[in-house]
Amino acid sequence: MKSGVLFIALGAFTSTASIAAQERTEHQKKAYDIYEKVISIRTARGHQQVPTMVNYLVSELRDAGFGDDAIEVTDYDSDGEPTQGLIVRYAAEGESVAKPIVLLAHMDVVDALPEDWELNPFELTGKDGYFFGRGTTDNKYGVTNLTATFIRLKQEGFAPRRDVYLVFSGDEETGMISTRAQADYVAQKIDPDLVLNSDAGGGLLAPDGTPLYYAVQGAEKTFATFELTVTNEGGHSSRPRADNAIYDLADALKKIEVFEFPVRHSELTRTYFEAAGKVTPGELGAAMRAFAVDPTDKMAIKALRSNPAAVGTTGTTCVATMLRAGHAENALPQSATATVNCRIFPGVGAAATEAMLRKVVDNEQIEFTLMTNVTESPESKLRPDVLSAIEASLAAAGIDAPVVPYMESGGTDGMHYRTKGYDTVAISGAWSKSSDMYAHGLNERLAVNSFYDGLDHWYVILKQLAGPPVSQ
Repeated sequence: MKSGVLFIALGAFTSTASIAAQERTEHQKKAYDIYEKVISIRTARGHQQVPTMVNYLVSELRDAGFGDDAIEVTDYDSDGEPTQGLIVRYAAEGESVAKPIVLLAHMDVVDALPEDWELNPFELTGKDGYFFGRGTTDNKYGVTNLTATFIRLKQEGFAPRRDVYLVFSGDEETGMISTRAQADYVAQKIDPDLVLNSDAGGGLLAPDGTPLYYAVQGAEKTFATFELTVTNEGGHSSRPRADNAIYDLADALKKIEVFEFPVRHSELTRTYFEAAGKVTPGELGAAMRAFAVDPTDKMAIKALRSNPAAVGTTGTTCVATMLRAGHAENALPQSATATVNCRIFPGVGAAATEAMLRKVVDNEQIEFTLMTNVTESPESKLRPDVLSAIEASLAAAGIDAPVVPYMESGGTDGMHYRTKGYDTVAISGAWSKSSDMYAHGLNERLAVNSFYDGLDHWYVILKQLAGPPVSQ
């Protein structure tokens, strides 16, 4: 049946304090306090606040009973900026009956400019049924939920049958230096049975709040960023010349804007479209179903590629994200540079994508520079035990919705664990509508009910996967 609790209509809230004042369990109160605190810490590149967040989380975990021997803080240099990683071990009672479980989240965020937001991005604010703030979804909800769950389990005296680890990275949104180092450490020192990521997946709601399906991220596109640069001699602005660097770069970007990469598909993406299409209403659902049957269907491709939530699943995408040019208002530009970020369909590769962009731009004067350390990761399977744990979590919340594996258009820490051969799936506890996707953008938000009702998600899953066998 559909949940009568998780998806009730939300009234307007005027302040975060009024939300927090509602009758809540001790676990919910603790999770809210953690959420409020970590949102307030500006862990974006350039502010060097990840250590502040680490210190806070360590303090909370120590207060809950995790000793110094269970907590490891590591320092990293992320492209010239200090950051940290945090690993916390919830030790098995007695001899482990299975290899460990590793739980992923990242503590850093994409920066937000307060002057551009309606509300302060670094102050948790409750309004109109939502929590607003940078990281409310990406990924401080994951950090909060996992940390609060560890505290809850510890306070209840939970005795896992296998080790469980929190592994929080400090620069997932930028260089992923901490991520790569932690993945190496996990492979060498922990060697887990599986890796579960809080940074993707989760439930999709219809516009009316009805649950459509629960998504499990089983694969990721390849992340690659290129800089395109045009240079020339410049000169005085009173003497324009034909080879203006800004205009030449603009011409190239306009060509990239209208170019569509070839349609791609895999067994995973077609299975996803088939399953998601059955419960997605309207034209989008029909296009999903049609593409699953025939990935050359032009009408289906057009519909999917006009939808921001679906376009990335149909092939490679590249988009301009940053610009810099010129050196004086009264001088012709001597250089102009654009940052173009690509999300590459598995199996295509960064080299082939660069070659395609060069062909599209068709200007030998434009210099291409690959700015990222590219990681191409394989697909992960949704294991029966993980599926069973997810279904137990949904059942505990009274939710009747299919579980659907999918390919992530974005990138997460999970790619580095997949490349090392570990089953890695992302299974967030959040439910949201497509229209509420504001990660990396203005006014990032998470529904208040989604925050609270998702707090049992990891609790149920960890008891299922690491607790005593459930009696039949």
